[in-house]
Amino acid sequence: MRRTLAPFGLLLVILPVACGGSPPASKASAAASAPTPAIDGQAVLQHIKVLSSDEYEGRAPGTKGEDLSVAYIERQFKDLGLEPGNADGTYIQKVPLVGITPDPKTTLTFRKGGHVERLTFKDDFVAATKHVKPTVSLDGSDLVFVGYGVVAPEYHWDDYKGMDVKGKTLVVLVNDPPVPDPNDPSKLDPKMFGGPAMTYYGRWTYKFEMGAKKGAAGVLIVHETGPAGYPWAILQSAAGEEFSLESPDENMHRSSIEGWITRDTAVKLFKMAGQDFEQLKAAAAKPDFKPVPLGVTASITLHDTIRRIESRNIIARLEGSDPTLKNEYVVYTAHWDHLGVGPAVNGDTIYNGAVDNASGVGGLIEIARTFKKLLTPPRRSILFLSVTAEEQGLLGSEYYAENPIYPLAKTLADINMDAMNVWGRTKDLTVIGLGNSDLDDYARKEAAAQGRVLRPDPESEKGFYYRSDHFNFAKVGVPALDPDSGIDCIGKPEGYGTKVHDAYTANDYHRPSDQVKADWDMSGAAEDLDLLFHVGLDVADAATYPQWKPGSEFKAIREASLKAAGVS
Repeated sequence: MRRTLAPFGLLLVILPVACGGSPPASKASAAASAPTPAIDGQAVLQHIKVLSSDEYEGRAPGTKGEDLSVAYIERQFKDLGLEPGNADGTYIQKVPLVGITPDPKTTLTFRKGGHVERLTFKDDFVAATKHVKPTVSLDGSDLVFVGYGVVAPEYHWDDYKGMDVKGKTLVVLVNDPPVPDPNDPSKLDPKMFGGPAMTYYGRWTYKFEMGAKKGAAGVLIVHETGPAGYPWAILQSAAGEEFSLESPDENMHRSSIEGWITRDTAVKLFKMAGQDFEQLKAAAAKPDFKPVPLGVTASITLHDTIRRIESRNIIARLEGSDPTLKNEYVVYTAHWDHLGVGPAVNGDTIYNGAVDNASGVGGLIEIARTFKKLLTPPRRSILFLSVTAEEQGLLGSEYYAENPIYPLAKTLADINMDAMNVWGRTKDLTVIGLGNSDLDDYARKEAAAQGRVLRPDPESEKGFYYRSDHFNFAKVGVPALDPDSGIDCIGKPEGYGTKVHDAYTANDYHRPSDQVKADWDMSGAAEDLDLLFHVGLDVADAATYPQWKPGSEFKAIREASLKAAGVS
């Protein structure tokens, strides 16, 4: 679920909040436009009830829950009369995944001369590998501190400074370099790495990717709760089987070991190296920082259990009505998977995932129904894509982005639904990454038609824009909209939304108790889905493609993609 993608595929969420209010006014009365079919919140609820039932066993990839989920979504698309979305005449895109489970009976050893520190799995470190091999090791690999591990030419920033780190193990800090504002050192420089907002350079996935690009044998990220945005317990709970997409080289292009160490472990390591952790951390926030060989070696052996599965994305198509534009596309996405069966909580072992993300899939199906009921389809075609393995690290959407069924250069937008508002209407709608693309302008127009406003992400420092399925479309240049629930709840006291958000996080998120509740109010989901339906409809009928805003990190990617495809 949205939105904080924790390491090793576990997700921490910014959640829909509890609100109230009467059902929304119709779009026709709000916008004084031609009537369009109404979104049915109760239909969404019925889909949620089915998908989050115990029969579906938490919808983990490669299980009975996947079979049931795929069959249900495919049946809904067929019953709506939507065309199969794959070129082979089916609704299925097969997604090959490989699951790797490390034996937790392993030790990470730091050595300097006769001084040896043996670290305990989960307590002091967590580690995994993407290599599809039964045994993966580091044997006396030299440790090098590379600050934040960032290479960002646009900021004239290079934490490697030309050092050859092939075969070495990197120690890296999480998040972006916190560069002080020269006019006010108590604040972050808004011109560097987004100021307080996290950029992709701050993501743990980037640290591992750059380490692999540099040829590092291992990458160890120092965990600190504040900069990471989640506690060490999240890493501990995620340290089991990890799925990944399997590349032709069996992921041998990745570093052998990808892991994390606690801050306390890092402090001990730096002391062992004759260094001070806080001093080096402060130095790493400056552009003249240079890598620091620690004079310490790391050794570890992972014994892995490997299994391969063939999971599935489900895709349906509504053909556009304009012969000259029907080969251009707007995509709606929602992941169908959840966590399956896991450790018992209050005697319950099924992690039903009602909000996360049966609600998004229910919304996807209902938006598809609404498009299908239009008297005339939109000019461009609409794709409805329900992806697998989001909880494993956005893998289903990554696979589609790497193996698109329809040309990405002719894909105008992705509109993602990851956890709908099941608690009633709000005066606002949160948009993660607000200001990134023209899609925000479409959303603002539709919100105004409902008498609502858009609200920016209140926790931009946590980099939520990079942590749900829309991001894999953004990475390849497709403008992507990432909506979240509003918090200004109609008919509720100030602060009520935040209070309920915190309660959900504490009590239901990624727990068996994420089930349909008797007090749910689907009017909020209906109004949000109405807005998203009209955004997609507007984009599909528009004269021009939506663009990334100036300064967006995805703008150059999109422009190059369109140029290469000859799209003006």
